[in-house]
Amino acid sequence: MPLWAWIMFYVLVFIMLIIDLKSFGKNGQHEVSVSEALKMTAVWIGVSLVFCLGIYLFYPEASHEKAMEFLAGYLIEKSLSMDNLFVFLMLFAFFGIERKYQHEVLFWGIFGALILRSIFIFAGTAMIDRFEWILGLFGIFLIYTGIKMFGHQGDENVDPAKNIFVKIFKKFFPVTDKMHEDKFFTVENGKRMATPLFIALIVIETTDVAFAVDSIPAVFSVSRDPFIVLTSNIFAILGLRALYFALAAVAKYFTYLKYGLGIILSFVGIKMLLEVFADIEVPTPLSLAIIFGVLVLSMGLSVILSRKKRA
Repeated sequence: MPLWAWIMFYVLVFIMLIIDLKSFGKNGQHEVSVSEALKMTAVWIGVSLVFCLGIYLFYPEASHEKAMEFLAGYLIEKSLSMDNLFVFLMLFAFFGIERKYQHEVLFWGIFGALILRSIFIFAGTAMIDRFEWILGLFGIFLIYTGIKMFGHQGDENVDPAKNIFVKIFKKFFPVTDKMHEDKFFTVENGKRMATPLFIALIVIETTDVAFAVDSIPAVFSVSRDPFIVLTSNIFAILGLRALYFALAAVAKYFTYLKYGLGIILSFVGIKMLLEVFADIEVPTPLSLAIIFGVLVLSMGLSVILSRKKRA
């Protein structure tokens, strides 16, 4: 893609971030309702689909295939991000952060994730162009991670005391135990201190880096085009703040979602290995159908089995 396309994309992302900030913004420090979150989630999904349509209509080559790759990458990233959101739920509970202040942390967390993921994707593309065999390592790692998901416990990385970046930060900057509404920093007894809200932001950013190690190689399994990989990844996480508040109310019903995510990771890992070592390419429409089917099935089973347990 030409340079102007990249510039237009980042300008679009910046505009959408401003709109997102105003939507939940500081004019009303209120608790985001489920209905409000669902509406915003629908808007973000709609914007992503419009962008996908733009790829289909205007992409300079193989536009139909590129649009399918975008959808597959978007779905992979969105589904894997759900597991990340459940970790955020437990993190906010750990700190006792009120719901009306959570959107501030999530906004800056997503903003940081956009920058870090852009760096990861450009670096990953450069590595693959130079060392194609690294895709095989990605595939093996994804299969390992997928299998590990079956024994994954959502609260493994929630305790900030175990986070190395929090430990380093506390060595150089004082931290207060008291919340100060939506402020990341405050002044106590004449000393500038970080609040638990800022510590929560550090944990969210570092947790997202860990999740990106899984999700970005997974998206490379459906596309090698850096523009498609980057845009599908970023569009998927742009709406995560709204999706978080929508999922917060129904998280208890999705107890089996992690198994579906494990299957998805294993599938894309096997797909990658087949392409690298056996020259067998799984068609993008088939990959998209399998990923979507596994995601819907795991969520549906979660709801059904959860209701049976409560009956």
